[in-house]
Amino acid sequence: MDSKEVSWLLKEKYQGKRTKAATKDLARLKKGEPVDYLIGFVEFVGCCIDLSLRPLIPRPETEYWTERMLKEIKRHRSSSKFRLGIRCLDIFAGSGCIGIAALKNIVQVNVDFAEKEKRFLEQIRINTKLNKINVHRYRMIESDIFQLRSKSVRSRMGLYDYIFANPPYVAESRKKSVQFSVLKYEPKQALFAGKDGLRYIKRFLKEAKSHLNPGGTIYLEFDSPQRKEIDGLLKEYNYSSWQFHKDQYNKYRFVIIT
Repeated sequence: MDSKEVSWLLKEKYQGKRTKAATKDLARLKKGEPVDYLIGFVEFVGCCIDLSLRPLIPRPETEYWTERMLKEIKRHRSSSKFRLGIRCLDIFAGSGCIGIAALKNIVQVNVDFAEKEKRFLEQIRINTKLNKINVHRYRMIESDIFQLRSKSVRSRMGLYDYIFANPPYVAESRKKSVQFSVLKYEPKQALFAGKDGLRYIKRFLKEAKSHLNPGGTIYLEFDSPQRKEIDGLLKEYNYSSWQFHKDQYNKYRFVIIT
């Protein structure tokens, strides 16, 4: 077991004491269960993200580009085009961590959370309440990418100033490189996306442009080896401008599309 994870678990959940319950959790940790699930939450850009319904655990790489994205929005929030607020879409939302970070850090932001798994939509509700987000600032949409499933949404998805997308993108061919604990405990539907990992990215990019306001921006996370293929898709779908960026580990991890 990782000594840092042991210390973190005991500190966060058991005030440093090795109780009977703590001993059981340590046994689960030894078997490979992620420490974030055992603790029950993770911090993400100043937000507390509950993991009780077992969504994909937010990654440091995602937090890295989310922080960059928030800085960009803050720089442009005084623009006259945002006088009625900044409309954002958090698609493939999972735990809702990206959209919640935007809501908590920028008062002008409103977010639509789009997610196809009902369990994760409930997880987002838990997290919006936990982070004290006003219910009038967000909307829940049950959808398979841009195909709506939820009858409770009064209107269709409209146009957005920002779209945040962290889709499943792990290629089946790279399964052997995925950690045992991730394969065993995290939701596979949030990880894998066909042989090349591009199944959902292709569908997303084909339609996303039609949901973006003029001058809007898309942030898309991907796996580093997919950079060339995504560049080709952006050309195929006639996007006008984009730039690939590396994460804190010096790997290409996200693209900003404008």
